[in-house]
Amino acid sequence: MPDRAAAEVVSGSTPAWRSRRLTVRLVFGLALRQTEGFLGSLFELLCLDLPVPDHTTLSRRAKTLGRLPLHADVGSRPIHLMVDSTGLKVHSGKLRHPPKNRAWRKLHIAVDAETGEVVSVELTANRAHDSVLVPRLLQHVDRGLASFSADGAYDTEAVYESVAAHAQRRGRAMPRVLIPPRLRAQITEDPAAGMRQRNRNVRSIRRQGRQGWHTDSGYSRRSLVENTMFRYKAIVGSAMRARSLSGQRVEARLGCRILNTMARLGTPDSQLVE
Repeated sequence: MPDRAAAEVVSGSTPAWRSRRLTVRLVFGLALRQTEGFLGSLFELLCLDLPVPDHTTLSRRAKTLGRLPLHADVGSRPIHLMVDSTGLKVHSGKLRHPPKNRAWRKLHIAVDAETGEVVSVELTANRAHDSVLVPRLLQHVDRGLASFSADGAYDTEAVYESVAAHAQRRGRAMPRVLIPPRLRAQITEDPAAGMRQRNRNVRSIRRQGRQGWHTDSGYSRRSLVENTMFRYKAIVGSAMRARSLSGQRVEARLGCRILNTMARLGTPDSQLVE
């Protein structure tokens, strides 16, 4: 923070400063009390006489931030959307040896394949099925879809119908849906628009095999969403810091905002070495 104005962004009393303070906490992997001390020391080094909000105040008010914007790339072009989910551990209190069957959360994200940015995110209890969250994820995707990719857990009629409904709301043609059908999947008779995509995948797999379909269809690009999951756990962490579900949802959105900021700053270019 080079000047007083920049420091006041963190020490202010609006929802913006609360989200920025939580961002500092997640980036540096600090507890709330440590974040308070870190900012206080930083202001002292900068010779700034600014108040540092109490850690208990931030803890109480963090859960009221609601659905923070993800600041993903805004444009009009159709996007190649990739969806996946992963598990995150929850706070276990003061137990030295947490129980193996303790509760955990499911992080569901939708990623733009071109930019690597998270465009939609949901956090649920561990019992929520992956496919059930697709309509909620698509609800917050404002652009049309060029394709929709997900793993075999999303091979349900409801997912195909959700993608078709999203295309219809945006006035666009049905995008290519790349979901590997289950083994021994059969052709659906008189299918709706979404299920015709599944029939296409079934026929392609019968003709060229699963490995060939993965390569030719472009489904293998779905590894990019798995990279995003790895980045989340490596940068933000594999365990949630907040204790309430509302606070954990705010924390998950902040974590995805951090990933989006880093993606815009620059990502490595990978090349195939033969």
